[in-house]
Amino acid sequence: MEYKLAGLEPSRVFYYFEEISRIPRGSGNTKGVSDYCKAQAERMGLYCRQDEWNNIIIKKPGTPGYEAAPTVMLQGHLDMVAEKVSSSSHDFLKDPLDLFVEDGWIGAKDTTLGGDNGIAIALCLALLEDDTLAHPPLECVFTTEEEVGMDGAKGIDLSDCMSRYLINLDSEEEGYLLSGCAGGMRCDLKLPVRRVQVSSHFYAVKLSGLVGGHSGSDINLERGNANVLLGRFLYFLSKKVPFAIKEMAGGALDNVITRESKAVIALEDASRPAFEQAAQEMRDIWKNEYRSTDPDITLTVTDEGEKTETVVSPVDQEKMLFLLMEAPYGVQHMSMEMEGLVETSLNLGILRLEQEAFHIRYAVRSSVGSRKELIADRLEYLIQFIGGEYVRGADYPEWQYQKESKLRALVCDVYRKVSGNEMVVQAIHAGLECGLLMEKMPGLDAVSMGPDMKDVHTPSERLSIASTARTYAFLKEVLAAVKNGF
Repeated sequence: MEYKLAGLEPSRVFYYFEEISRIPRGSGNTKGVSDYCKAQAERMGLYCRQDEWNNIIIKKPGTPGYEAAPTVMLQGHLDMVAEKVSSSSHDFLKDPLDLFVEDGWIGAKDTTLGGDNGIAIALCLALLEDDTLAHPPLECVFTTEEEVGMDGAKGIDLSDCMSRYLINLDSEEEGYLLSGCAGGMRCDLKLPVRRVQVSSHFYAVKLSGLVGGHSGSDINLERGNANVLLGRFLYFLSKKVPFAIKEMAGGALDNVITRESKAVIALEDASRPAFEQAAQEMRDIWKNEYRSTDPDITLTVTDEGEKTETVVSPVDQEKMLFLLMEAPYGVQHMSMEMEGLVETSLNLGILRLEQEAFHIRYAVRSSVGSRKELIADRLEYLIQFIGGEYVRGADYPEWQYQKESKLRALVCDVYRKVSGNEMVVQAIHAGLECGLLMEKMPGLDAVSMGPDMKDVHTPSERLSIASTARTYAFLKEVLAAVKNGF
């Protein structure tokens, strides 16, 4: 069996990362990777508990001299975002990731890499395996379903855990120490639609070429969302020519800024010149507006010929376009306490038109609970006002920044000593599981860190080899510094 990461250092970290990259582990499909981690713990002779959610808890005693040191929890999640380019035949339910190394970075051909958060699992397994290290008692917690609502962290039983300190390894920028994050929720909007049968000319309209990204950490970059822009184009077109919508679809995950979206519309032949002109006008508008963030944005029109099909009724189509134009999107509030930090946002991640209903799903985030509720109320009011239904789910709490943190002070001190630089302490707009774990273990002191990654949640996701090596060395130094009375 060929190991494409063979020869990279630290060897055991990259060995474990490649091992779990061979195991399909998209959200909802984590039994295989959970079983693998359990088997590794048993091979090492360590205590391991696997629960009904496929969460894993592995415990390792402190090394000599650390028996009285406070227990430290190292935590990451087993599941990954399963995104691929539209031309890929990769099957996330059975195919291993096709890893490659290029210019100091690790990627996966045509798919997400799963560095978010597979590198945390690899770091932990390498630490647990190495009996030459000095460290306090460790509790490594690997959760599931983080990317789709943090259900693993919600369901996990930590009653037998003794940790006083938590180091979450789900961050993506070396030299930055996270000490707070946004809370979030999923909001589903459903609009019933009636259909009528028409005989007309049909055209497929596809929006593609957008960069996409993480709906939390990238939402402030002003990248285009294909679902939002498709709604904008259809409304723009409605002012030029009459048409009827047969199909609409875009996005697979609410926490991903959608890169592609498509509609199929019915249009009379006499309206085709005005339709093509409107499409070109919108291309020109987008090429200007998104010249910096999404320079490859593409609007493609494909002739599907004459057909007799059912399309959305005019009244319900008007409601669909009203919803897409009026629903809030993107950054809503910036933090007044941390410069540059997004406080509140929402992302339209999934859009689906079915035979009898139009569905859209939002990921809502905020570090202020009341503003998260305000966004949810706005969405609920809007959809119910036009005769639709609203359901919320996947609700998780924010992790509030604490002015005093013994662990944060220690980590910053160690970083200063090993790197000669000051660590940047900040909060993040993305969601982390720290708030949920801290609710289960009151008094838990937490920080989050990790190696450099870029373009997570997209097929361009990359993991820095050198940064991973530095992060592993730094983590070992931090654990060695956690002694009784530190």
